[in-house]
Amino acid sequence: MALPDLNLLVTLDVLLAEGSVARAARRLNLSPSAMSRALARLREVTGDPLLVRAGRDLVPTPRALELRARVHQLVEDGAAVLRPVETLTPQRLARTFTLRSSEGFVETVGPELIAAVTAAAPGVRLVFLPKPDKDSAPLRDGAVDLETGVVTPAMGPELRAQALFRDRFVAVVRPGHPLAAGMDKGPLTLDGYSAAAHVCVTRSSAGGGKGGLGRGPVDSALRALGLERRIIASVGGFAAALAVARRSDLVATVPLRHTAALRAGLCTRPLPFATPEVTISLLWHPRQDADPAHRWLRALVRDACAAALGGLEIPDGDTAP
Repeated sequence: MALPDLNLLVTLDVLLAEGSVARAARRLNLSPSAMSRALARLREVTGDPLLVRAGRDLVPTPRALELRARVHQLVEDGAAVLRPVETLTPQRLARTFTLRSSEGFVETVGPELIAAVTAAAPGVRLVFLPKPDKDSAPLRDGAVDLETGVVTPAMGPELRAQALFRDRFVAVVRPGHPLAAGMDKGPLTLDGYSAAAHVCVTRSSAGGGKGGLGRGPVDSALRALGLERRIIASVGGFAAALAVARRSDLVATVPLRHTAALRAGLCTRPLPFATPEVTISLLWHPRQDADPAHRWLRALVRDACAAALGGLEIPDGDTAP
């Protein structure tokens, strides 16, 4: 049986990515008429219009949407097969990597990672971006090389993940806070914690606004005990919660390891009730699996986490920066 023209896969991948015959033609260095003929051949081969006119634009059909990710992966895999094996020399590597993470990670792990990258590969640049939500689209579309976070069902099933460290929640107050004074006499009590005024962190993925208040793992654990936090304010991240706690009588409940560099000068205590630990993972798209430079960077991130966060614990009755 004669094989189909596999060059059509590349054409289809570009057409579905651009959504325009003219832009796809420019990207492949073809004339618009040649691209139109290629689209006609694709329609004949697949038995589907693929791209149809909607006003002045072209929009993908349901079949095209179904094929888009599969075709792109096929093209990527084919390019990888035909690409010569690369021997990575970090000292000669000139590349910019983009990493997305929640606030606190860069402050805590960033210095270790930057030092390691600079020492091994002076030509590499790191761009750190904030992570306001759990949307995995930046990894899928290539805008981000690596991301840190908790793996959730909402993330794309194709994403790769490797655990970096486990974390647990702690209570944080300013020096001189009534609860800080009580800490000198013993561990933080359940009654003292639940009766205090709190600032909570509400991510946009939690529903946003008022609807996201009191829906985290800490609140679930409290409700199981028949208790509820008295939440006075809600902010968008750990750094903001700790900044509020630093200059008020509100209690911030944040992950211990993730915020190590943000809690300097504050009083930190274990929670007086059990909450589930969370696993912070390194996330990337499978297209980067075999890339030697990407694999090298992933190893450096894991090593930096171990160096910056290894052994960080708070025994009962102590404070930590």
